Amino acid sequence: MKYFRSGIVLMLFAALLFSCKNKSEKSEMSSENSETGELSSSSRHHEWVTLSHGNREFQAFVVYPEVKEKAKPVIVIHENRGLNDWARLFADILAEKGYLVIAPDLISNTVEGKKKTTDFENPDAAREAIYDLDKDQVTADLNAAYEYIKNDPASTGEVAVVGFCWGGSQTFRYATSNPDITSAHVFYGTAPKDEEVFSNINAPVYGYYGGNDNRVNSTIEETEKYMKAAGKTYEYEIYDNAGHAFMRSGHQPEGEPGNKKAHDQAWERLLKNLK
Repeated sequence: MKYFRSGIVLMLFAALLFSCKNKSEKSEMSSENSETGELSSSSRHHEWVTLSHGNREFQAFVVYPEVKEKAKPVIVIHENRGLNDWARLFADILAEKGYLVIAPDLISNTVEGKKKTTDFENPDAAREAIYDLDKDQVTADLNAAYEYIKNDPASTGEVAVVGFCWGGSQTFRYATSNPDITSAHVFYGTAPKDEEVFSNINAPVYGYYGGNDNRVNSTIEETEKYMKAAGKTYEYEIYDNAGHAFMRSGHQPEGEPGNKKAHDQAWERLLKNLK
């Protein structure tokens, strides 16, 4: 009888795990389908462009706003999931607000047969490719995106940079290597660890952090110290009850209330700071 009851408990536990996994997978698939649908229904002009430097070629996604005058350009740097539908949807929504947006696919052509992020088998495979990237190549890719969007005939030439998670960290790092960007917007990303590079920053850096993301938030005090010592502008907000990646999860219909509130507040602040 004892073994029979143990068997039932194990079966129930396995069923619960399977159910949770299925719900998680269905939720992720539902979000992806929603994002794909939103992209498909957009009235804005989307195009893929091929950028290059040296012997490297890679893909970037460009979205044009529907405006009469030249638009301020923005580089969007994706999360560690690569340039997925959510990242492209963010670029589209930003273009809806009147900005000319380029989102480089930084794992494009870094693995044989993978021209775009969407060619990877799953997000884990994309993450592996992300963390294998050489930082100098990432900088060169961003420089190519910068030159492309700065010199687009529809551009004002005043390039800002926005990044998320891994892309947030890359945004901060890129601010130390390109003195000509107009502003850097770091969403739940960390700063470089080398204090000396902060003196290279010319643009104001704005941070957007979730209150429940201490892995990232525990680095803010040191970042603030380095930026202050270098005489640089660093302004940030920490959004209560929001977790890591609140911009992506807060956009989803089933997102947690704290993430949704942070998503809306951060959008408002981003648009204010971009001006």
